[in-house]
Amino acid sequence: MASELLSSIEFQMSLLLFVALAGYLLASRINQSAVIGEILVGLLIGPSLLGLITYTDFVASVAHLGAVILLFVIGLEFKLEDIFNVKYAIIALAGVIVPWAGGYFLARAFGYGFGGAVFIGTALTATSIAITANVLREMGALQSGTAKAIIGAAVIDDVLGLLALSFSEQLVSGGISFYAVALTIGKAAAFLVLGIYLGHKMLSKLVSKVDHTDISKKYPEFVFIFAMMLAFLYSMAAESIGLSAIVGSFIAGVSLSPVQLQHGKDYKEGAEYLHIIFASIFFVSLGILADFKAITPAVLLFLAVLTVVAVLTKVIGCYIPAKLQGMSRRDSLIVGFGMSPRGEVAMIVALIGLNAGLIGQDIYVSLVLMSLLTTIITPIVLRNWLKPTTSQS
Repeated sequence: MASELLSSIEFQMSLLLFVALAGYLLASRINQSAVIGEILVGLLIGPSLLGLITYTDFVASVAHLGAVILLFVIGLEFKLEDIFNVKYAIIALAGVIVPWAGGYFLARAFGYGFGGAVFIGTALTATSIAITANVLREMGALQSGTAKAIIGAAVIDDVLGLLALSFSEQLVSGGISFYAVALTIGKAAAFLVLGIYLGHKMLSKLVSKVDHTDISKKYPEFVFIFAMMLAFLYSMAAESIGLSAIVGSFIAGVSLSPVQLQHGKDYKEGAEYLHIIFASIFFVSLGILADFKAITPAVLLFLAVLTVVAVLTKVIGCYIPAKLQGMSRRDSLIVGFGMSPRGEVAMIVALIGLNAGLIGQDIYVSLVLMSLLTTIITPIVLRNWLKPTTSQS
């Protein structure tokens, strides 16, 4: 009976939310972002230390919902013209090429084979938009020019990362199919173009029409449910072609941001409450996912160097094009660091490589822990650098 209670969904949700609260308390004590507190507490109660919670399918599912809702809420803060800009595409492209090269040559220098080196480079191309976006939002800096550059580049980075993954899988398997690469490019481009067009031209108008229906007047929450349905539909569509689900929910949020409701309850407020609960669990889950006990002395040095290379290659790769396009030195560095967290995106790439037998357990562990370390480093850097700008606004 006791074991059934402990394994119940109710208990697990209660425990995860309790841990999230502990993360807020820790963040307050150490004067850091709530993201840092939640990840650290996740590490404490996860396999790395106390082993109270493991990364079960339930935890993974709730965390996934948290990431989707988080990016929908972030998207509601932006307009289309703020995000989709050629300048950001250039930053994203350089921010993929430089880390890929850095990861590949580092792995070869440590004696890893061709296949492992290719996948290490591919994992380093990733950017976890959820981490940086939440910190920027927490600091009240989402409407700054640097925030728009980071988020715009990170969305494009996800598309480029998908192409890099497809290319790497074919390269390692022994042959490159230009048809397969072209198909991947076509699907990603079609989703972005159609998703943005339909969202801007149709979905926003559709939500406005729903807002004026009799049922919305009678049940104001109807519009909120409808908007969340669209967010998850967009996420599903993005995931179905290999993109991250959070890119889909972000585009849905951006598409619905201009809508002014008259009768329905504000879905921005409703989504915010969902975000508070589920995004907290998402950040806690990142700590639970990591297992520092898996580190061996042989892996430790490689992990340390890999983490340094992961941060430096993103900073350099994004700094140079940002600076060349007229951004200040400080803002260019913020963009570079803002693109540094690999988070769950690199972990997914690592898992694909492991399941396909293209990388070993040692590389997998290194990539997962590198993802966690870059996720912790970035909020600390951004929080310290953004303090002067947020205090003035």
